[in-house]
Amino acid sequence: MLNKVPQVTLIFWVIKILSTTVGETGADYLAKHVGLGTAITGGIMAALLLIALVLQLRMRRYVPWIYWLTVVLVSVVGTQITDVLTDKLGISLYVSTAVFAAALAATFAAWYAVEITLSIHTIVTMRRELFYWLAILLTFALGTAAGDLATEALGLGFNLGVLVFAGLIALIALAYRLGANPVLTFWLAYILTRPLGASLGDLLSQAREYGGLGLGTAYTSLAFLAVIVSLVVFLSFGSEKKADPGLITGRA
Repeated sequence: MLNKVPQVTLIFWVIKILSTTVGETGADYLAKHVGLGTAITGGIMAALLLIALVLQLRMRRYVPWIYWLTVVLVSVVGTQITDVLTDKLGISLYVSTAVFAAALAATFAAWYAVEITLSIHTIVTMRRELFYWLAILLTFALGTAAGDLATEALGLGFNLGVLVFAGLIALIALAYRLGANPVLTFWLAYILTRPLGASLGDLLSQAREYGGLGLGTAYTSLAFLAVIVSLVVFLSFGSEKKADPGLITGRA
């Protein structure tokens, strides 16, 4: 089996951030504006994710549209998991952030203990790919909880949230350039793209009285989906340029 994940280039990071925004705004649109509610929206998205994940696992190589469809659906489901815990079950964002962080750490520990690597350039077996997608789901759930904790509970707001999370990613990139562990910096940056994308989505979609730009969840989701589709089409019919190892590529 060939490596099942893409070369991690600038396009990778752009699509990743946009997919997190779609996860935030798309879930809100379906649950609130369409009126499906959190439970029905979560059930539909979970079913679609299961279908996409089975399709992804059946492939013997990286197929852009299948991979990124799975990522977008994981983004929506990860958002829904955190929203259910917070809004329906009343679990504190402090608790959910800590629990998801511990679960992700345990996943990485088990992954490394079994496979002796966390590099995304070695996703060449079914077991490694299952570890990979579990880690991805937990990064979305953790990023949602941590992002909501920072922007809502701690009062950063959407504008400052975008600046803070973008700044943290920039610091991680600098740490990598200065010699920090490439796999660690990759996964830290990956986690932080979730609250960055969520803060960006809220900034664009939320009403002006709440600190947003008032574009609405429908227009924001459609605009970002259009960009994602365009980039995935480009990747499908073109060739991804190789990136330098490290934070960009997540090499061990």
